[in-house]
Amino acid sequence: MTVKDLLAMLGGLAVFMFGMHTLSGALEKFAGGKLENWLEKMTSNLLKGVALGAGVTAMIQSSAATTVMLVGFVNSGIMKLSQAIGVIMGANIGTTATGWILSLTALEGSGIAAVFSPTTFTPVLAIIGVVLAMFTKSDRKKTFGTILIGFSLLMFGMNTMSGAASVLQDNEQFREFMVMFTNPFLGVLVGALLTAVLQSSSVSIGILQTLSNQTGTITYSIALPIILGQNIGSCVTALISAIGANKSAKRVAIVHLYFNVIGTLVFLSLFYLINALVDLPFMEQQLNSVGIAVIHTAFNLTATLLFLPFTKQLEKLACLTIRDKPGEESLEVPMLDKRLLNTPSVAIEQCRNVAYKMAALTKKTLLMSLDAVTNYDAKIAQDIIDNENAIDLYEDNIGSYILKISSKDLSVNDSQVVSNLLHTIGDLERISDHAVNIVEAAEEMHTKKVRFSKSAEKEVGIMIRAVTEILDMSIKAFMTSDVALAKEVEPLEDVIDGLRAELKNRHVQRLRDGLCTIELGFILQDLLTNFERVSDHCSNIAVCLIQIKENSLDTHEYMNELKRLEKSEFMDEVNLYKSKYVLPE
Repeated sequence: MTVKDLLAMLGGLAVFMFGMHTLSGALEKFAGGKLENWLEKMTSNLLKGVALGAGVTAMIQSSAATTVMLVGFVNSGIMKLSQAIGVIMGANIGTTATGWILSLTALEGSGIAAVFSPTTFTPVLAIIGVVLAMFTKSDRKKTFGTILIGFSLLMFGMNTMSGAASVLQDNEQFREFMVMFTNPFLGVLVGALLTAVLQSSSVSIGILQTLSNQTGTITYSIALPIILGQNIGSCVTALISAIGANKSAKRVAIVHLYFNVIGTLVFLSLFYLINALVDLPFMEQQLNSVGIAVIHTAFNLTATLLFLPFTKQLEKLACLTIRDKPGEESLEVPMLDKRLLNTPSVAIEQCRNVAYKMAALTKKTLLMSLDAVTNYDAKIAQDIIDNENAIDLYEDNIGSYILKISSKDLSVNDSQVVSNLLHTIGDLERISDHAVNIVEAAEEMHTKKVRFSKSAEKEVGIMIRAVTEILDMSIKAFMTSDVALAKEVEPLEDVIDGLRAELKNRHVQRLRDGLCTIELGFILQDLLTNFERVSDHCSNIAVCLIQIKENSLDTHEYMNELKRLEKSEFMDEVNLYKSKYVLPE
């Protein structure tokens, strides 16, 4: 092999690896947050987990990406180890899809075979991909175009490697070198090391398929141990990812390793035992890329069928390897895991799920504080303060995580979700601050043993009901992305502003009539201010959702436009809420 041939081989490999990276990333982006939903919600049943793991991995063309996601899910506490095992098995099956796609390079000749040959359809796909990626405005079409470009690069790199490797066909030294790998232990070791270095079993399988098509030196006895070793080498990515994770997440990576190592040992032992007894005639026959795909698929299907009845034992083995120390308390599970950042769409979906938890906790906390105005309890007051501290942590974690996500290549939809989350978590945190302010005012009344007059209590009660409704609407609109519901928030916010002004006027009148004290007036003023500020933040949450869904920009401009264009409808809503929250005479 000349220097020119070597450079062509390495160049083809570089294009092939870049194509695989581009294809995998574009497929993940195209699937969006659905990956996270599928993996999280459909793993209660072992067989469903296997099918799901196979489907997701075949879709994103990377078993390593699937396993790293599992490490992140388990580390984040949204999936248990027992759920992850089935997906791991399925991921090993799904990764065989790449070998079948690459085996298309073996198609030659005329007729139907020529139609499906990569040399025929790859240029067409590349042209379509470039047109979609460069000349269309739709983000989804651009992503689909990138998928086609990635696939074309994959095939182009494969063909380039094949052309460069063809010179090895008559090289006697290369043939003698390949014979070394008929030793199964050496073959497994080389396959594992090659895959570990390349960080992709798909790439190492592609190299083996290229050599098998062009050199004619790859026999079943050579290919079998190398392919099994490649499966073991694919575990390295997950093992590296698990560094720094909690014990459950580390066990996911260990399960992946045990699954492939034990499967390889059992498969090789049985196969070579049968060969020793029967002397299988095909062992020294040459095979092409299709034969390699068959071996790869047969092994992973066999290993999965072998382990399906023993998943609990596999889980126990992982727990014995990564032990819990006696008396050791489990550490708090982090809400968001940096490993998920490798798949931005999945990270965004998980970020949104955590934001929903923050929203639910914020709603619960404010409702507790509103109830404390009339039913103060010291324990509840402390719970409100604790919840507010937790909500602060939610905001810090989600905010930091969103900044990391923002540096990734995001689709338009994902960018909108990120923007909505970033704005909303700030308003949620401020609502929790007002909850603490409200309970402090209630505590002051309880400590000083003072109460509002009967009329003031009724008026505050009406205000609390209005604040409760606007809180419920805004949180529900955020969690369901319901724009229609979000548009109902602003009219109620206008009514709450009016209630606050009227309650202040009535308090002044009671002071003049000697029915109230200045001390209670300060407390009432604090409560009304916090009620009104809560409604403002609820309005912000709703308006942010509407802006993003309708591609509006400036908040003040949007609100003025809303009230101008929909004045009649808007005022109808305002009047409806006014009739609902009428202050007693």
